[in-house]
Amino acid sequence: MAVQIITIEDLNEFRSLLLNDLKEIIQSKPQTTKQWLKSNDVRKLLNISPGTLQNLRINGTLSYTKIGGMMYYNHSDIDKLLNGNKINHTPTLFK
Repeated sequence: MAVQIITIEDLNEFRSLLLNDLKEIIQSKPQTTKQWLKSNDVRKLLNISPGTLQNLRINGTLSYTKIGGMMYYNHSDIDKLLNGNKINHTPTLFK
């Protein structure tokens, strides 16, 4: 039975190769987001209460699709809502 000795350089090389492989896997894997979200998912995403979500539906701020008793929200509609209400703040100098 032959004995193999692993050096610190061997371990460092293995570590570098492993890190590179992990980076490639993470970067190549596209971010998958669900197209349709349920009410609970939307409330968690926006950190809002059920009443606030209901108000957004009632006043037409956020469109939805109702199937049976479940309401679904298109993720792109939520993005449009957030981007449409974006406020760009420009700092002012105080004298």
